[in-house]
Amino acid sequence: MLSTTLRAARAAAPRLQSRRFASHEAPQYNEPTGFLFGEKPLAPGQKRVKESWENPWYLGMFGTMGLACVLMYYKPDSSIQSWALKEAKERMEARGEKYKYEPPS
Repeated sequence: MLSTTLRAARAAAPRLQSRRFASHEAPQYNEPTGFLFGEKPLAPGQKRVKESWENPWYLGMFGTMGLACVLMYYKPDSSIQSWALKEAKERMEARGEKYKYEPPS
């Protein structure tokens, strides 16, 4: 029984190895045309027609960058140096020491 199973598996092995489920032809790609982004230059006096996705993309890309800049500018200061300076000032005030330098007069 075991020998028949092994024989059947050995007989099916070449069939399974030669069967390919991936692409079997040469890779397909767009041949280079020499034009920028594959667009042919327009005749003089013609305007380029934008595609439907371009305006939302520009609005989303540059709007998001603008919003990120505003948020980064107004973000709260949470650096360790700021916290340490505030903590040192509070502790020095609690001890009665001056934390600002006052030149002698």
